[in-house]
Amino acid sequence: MDKKIYVTLENGKTFEGYAFGAEKEVIGELVFTTGMTGYIETLTDPSYYGQIVVQTFPLIGNYGMITADRESTKSYVTAYIVREKCDEPSNFRSEGTLEAYLKEQGIPAVYGVDTRELTRTVREAGVMNAAISFKPFRDVAALKNYKIRNAVKAVSSKECVEKGSGALTVVMYDFGAKANIERELLNRGCRVICVPSDFPAEDALKLNPDGIMLTNGPGDPAENVEIIENIKKLAGKKPIFGICLGHQLLALAMGGETRKMKYGHRGANQPVKQLSTGRIFITSQNHGYEVVGTSVKCGNVSFVNANDGTCEGIDYPDHNAFTLQFHPEACAGPHDANTQFDDFIARMRKER
Repeated sequence: MDKKIYVTLENGKTFEGYAFGAEKEVIGELVFTTGMTGYIETLTDPSYYGQIVVQTFPLIGNYGMITADRESTKSYVTAYIVREKCDEPSNFRSEGTLEAYLKEQGIPAVYGVDTRELTRTVREAGVMNAAISFKPFRDVAALKNYKIRNAVKAVSSKECVEKGSGALTVVMYDFGAKANIERELLNRGCRVICVPSDFPAEDALKLNPDGIMLTNGPGDPAENVEIIENIKKLAGKKPIFGICLGHQLLALAMGGETRKMKYGHRGANQPVKQLSTGRIFITSQNHGYEVVGTSVKCGNVSFVNANDGTCEGIDYPDHNAFTLQFHPEACAGPHDANTQFDDFIARMRKER
């Protein structure tokens, strides 16, 4: 029998479960994701840096771990919580078990927890910090004081990497990029130059790109003061496409505001409405902050969340830029909004 372990929330509520993965104690920000599939992509999405992730789907690990499906080379979650883990995956592509991967990555995990109750608690009270420990955790002050800091610096690449040899060149700022953003650009015949999050705008423009990609990433967008100032120097110079954190950072650079959400949007089933057509897209999302739609004065809100009305996209016609809060590259998730990459390609070709 696996060792008993405790999940303690900063409001004092404690859940009992059993340990698997790496054997260690941690503190992190507790969030939940509603995806029925895609746990490999969740574990390897850098946007989960500093967070303890709860899977609402009850059985996790049933198709094993697959290297080709990873969104980055390592896992960035602080810890992982599931209702039931699968120790014998059934999938011809499987290369190993969930538990073996978590041990390899040094990620502690918990199973046997009532994840429905845990999720309900977060939905009602909002995102909060939590501890995973082998004895009931008593230091509530330590939980309340925990804060994710310097998240983008922790996950961003440290050097420039060039891939592809297409006619269009895209400088992609890596704020914690999912691999499929790069894949979508390469599949459309782009030459992609991935640069660190602090890469100077002047140097980026010297590369003579046809467009600039601002990727997803973790943490509080407003914390990235230097990056925001750098993006201001890029606005209007080349076509810009921003996704998730990139959406938030460009909004801040254009004078907008962001704020933390009660429990965010995480999963592959978020409906968004395109205001120009009224069309509904089902999208993949992973974010805990939102752009305040009314705060953006030089752009037009293009998409809103069909559930709560929050801003999901902005078009900046005077700067040849557009951004999305959701993930058009999916992975995992529906491909409804995949054509947004085609729109970016069209903008770059027109600008040429």
